[in-house]
Amino acid sequence: MTAELVPHHGTASLPDMVRYAEHLAEANLLPRQYQQRPANVLYAMEYGRTLGITPLAAITGIHVIEGKPSASAALISGLVRQAGHKLRVRGDDKQAWAQIIRSDDPEYDGYQVTWTLERAKQAGLANKDVWKKYPAAMLKARAITEVARDACEEVLFGLHYTPEELGANVDAEGEPVDAQVQQLRPTAAGEADPWATTGPAREFLREALDAPDADTVRKIWQDAKAYGSRPEYLEQIADVGRKKAAAPATAPEPEVVEGEIVESPEAPTDEHAAAVTALRTWAAEQGITDIDADAYAALGAPLADVAPAAIWALLSALTDGARADTLAS
Repeated sequence: MTAELVPHHGTASLPDMVRYAEHLAEANLLPRQYQQRPANVLYAMEYGRTLGITPLAAITGIHVIEGKPSASAALISGLVRQAGHKLRVRGDDKQAWAQIIRSDDPEYDGYQVTWTLERAKQAGLANKDVWKKYPAAMLKARAITEVARDACEEVLFGLHYTPEELGANVDAEGEPVDAQVQQLRPTAAGEADPWATTGPAREFLREALDAPDADTVRKIWQDAKAYGSRPEYLEQIADVGRKKAAAPATAPEPEVVEGEIVESPEAPTDEHAAAVTALRTWAAEQGITDIDADAYAALGAPLADVAPAAIWALLSALTDGARADTLAS
C-alpha cells in the first residue's frame, strides 16, 4: 500500500465544503464511521487539509484508537517525504532499519532506528498473529514510525503511532481489522461513541418512509439521534413522521366475493358520521321517528355498516321530493 498524498490546498467556501461532505457521506464505499455522517467527513477534510493531503486520504488513512489519532506507516512515511525529508528503509524477516535526513540539516548523518525480531519478542509483540505472518512488514512499520517521531515530529500533526502500536489488530498493510475505531475526535467521559457500531450503517430515512405509522417513525428518529445523525437529516425524518400523523387512516380493501365487490366493514369516519347526521336531521324534520329501521329496509344493512356514499345517495333521493314511505318500498 502506498499513501496517496496529493496536496490539498482548496479554497472552497464552507457551504461548498458542507455540500461536498453531504454528498460524500452517501457513499457506501466509505468506512462505516463516515457513512451518513457529513459532519465527520467535514472534520476529516479539515484534518487532511492541515496535513496537506486529500480528504479521501484522510478518511481512509487516519483512525482514532482509544481517543488517539493514528495512521499507517505508509501514510507517516508519505508525510515525511512530502515535507522534503529523506527517508530510507530496508529490512527482512529478522530486522528493519530506517533513517531520516532532514531537509534543513542535510550535513547531519540523520536519525536512525533499528527494530529486530528479538526486540519485538522483548516487547511481547512477536507472538501476535500478524507478527507471525508478516514480520518484515511489522518491523519496517515500527522502524518508520519511531524514526519519524525522533526526526520530524512537526510533520505528523499528532499522528505519532500506527493503529497496531495502539493495540489494534491490523492486517499486513497496518490497517485495523477489528479495533474499536472511533471518530476523529476524542469522546468525553461518559459520552456514547456513535461510531462504535457493528454491521452496516442504517438508512434511517428509508426506514421512516417505509414505517407503518408515526409512532414507529418517532422511534426511528430517536435511534438516528442517538446514532449521531446531523440535524438536517433528523428534520427530514421528523417531517416524514408529521406527514404520517396527519394522513387519514387507510380504509381496508373491498372484499371480492363471486365477482361482486362487497364493502368491508369499517369503523365510522368523519365522512360517515356526517352522512348519518344529515339523514337523521332530515328524518326529524319530516317527523320520521325510526329512520334506522327504515334505512335498513331501504339499504339492506344497518347505517353503521353502510358506506357514506350510499347514505348520501339515499338522502339525495329523498330530498328530491320522494315520500318518506318510499324508504320501505
